[in-house]
Amino acid sequence: MKTLAIIGAQWGDEGKGKITDLLGQKADLVIRFQGGNNAGHTIIVGEKKIVLHQIPSGILHPSCVSVIAHGVVFEPEAFLEELEKVKKEIEVSPDRLKISLNASVITPYHKLLDALRENKAVKKIGTTGKGIGPAYEDKVSRKGVKVKDLLNKEALITKLKNTFEEKETLFTHLYKSDFPSIEEVADKLCKYGEELAPYITDTFSYTDKALKENKKILFEGAQGVLLDIDYGSYPYVTSSSTGAAGIYTGAGISSGKIDEKIGIVKAYTTRVGEGPMPTEMTCEKGDRLQQIGNEFGATTGRRRRCGWLDLPSLKYSVKASFITSIALTKLDVLSGFDELKVCYAYEIDGNEYDCAYPGLDLEKAKPLYKTLTPFTQDFSQTDYVTELNDYINTIEENLNIPVGILAFGPERSQIHFRKEYF
Repeated sequence: MKTLAIIGAQWGDEGKGKITDLLGQKADLVIRFQGGNNAGHTIIVGEKKIVLHQIPSGILHPSCVSVIAHGVVFEPEAFLEELEKVKKEIEVSPDRLKISLNASVITPYHKLLDALRENKAVKKIGTTGKGIGPAYEDKVSRKGVKVKDLLNKEALITKLKNTFEEKETLFTHLYKSDFPSIEEVADKLCKYGEELAPYITDTFSYTDKALKENKKILFEGAQGVLLDIDYGSYPYVTSSSTGAAGIYTGAGISSGKIDEKIGIVKAYTTRVGEGPMPTEMTCEKGDRLQQIGNEFGATTGRRRRCGWLDLPSLKYSVKASFITSIALTKLDVLSGFDELKVCYAYEIDGNEYDCAYPGLDLEKAKPLYKTLTPFTQDFSQTDYVTELNDYINTIEENLNIPVGILAFGPERSQIHFRKEYF
């Protein structure tokens, strides 16, 4: 196998970072293909906790090159701060870390606009306020700043003038807010450009060359399929293509195929921010899941809403992102629970649905549950109790794909492979 994708199969926060980290040991390249620093991948290495936002998880392995591809919206100030923290733990050089010259840049006015919009909104989306949406808007409207523009102040100022007239009107008349000048933004971004220059490259040709050389390539996604701009629960979504399709637009793969797509699935369901969540438990059991699972966002610290595993939404994610196997994480959180359920279907207006197709109104969905026997598992053993195997089998039978990885803690040693990858 040469190409492998890590895809969040729920509403994000599934534990993609640690799976990418472990598989990155065998990869030659780890490529981040979408999103921005609104993502947070937490990796535990021994006594150290490392949280990555823009830098791909492969950076922790000296033999692996980490690539930030052109589908990412890149925040230079946050990146440089993150890079300094990572350098305290591991040696990083431009040979091991590449930034696409065509990645779109998150500017100071994108972050300001994002925060002002969310504060003013009557119906909030739940944005992180990091400028992700406004940066993607400028990209699509052909007014965006690219990473390569940070190396050319004249070109940068021209692009800023192209977009600033509209932004100035919004800040002045709609939001009545102060805002940075073009000169301030250009000076700041060009200063960052000087520091970033050694890392900037044409990542498409770099990846193309790696594919021709039969290198092992791991594509790392952020967020999850249910937050996808096209496939997710719109409008409560992120601003990028979080599924496997995003690899083709956000990184490019000249071979035309991805050999395996692993859907990362938490053993229960969580969601940050607004939007429908059929299995949400607003009771003591939901609070208990949240506390045991430490369900707070790695980027924002926001509390995650918790509920039983939602198989209809997972079935949809598998179809929408042609997922070929599952990595089931946080099984240890369910171990010892006095009750265990999975949602196998929804009831909506008197009809039953076992797949969360986008035509369904999930605000009306009543979850239909199958009650399973709770399990208590000593995960130091590789022989699993019958009740845990029943839980895994239920998931496999409903999704019709195998569970290839089990994770029962944050450490690298707490991941068990049931399927060979790479």
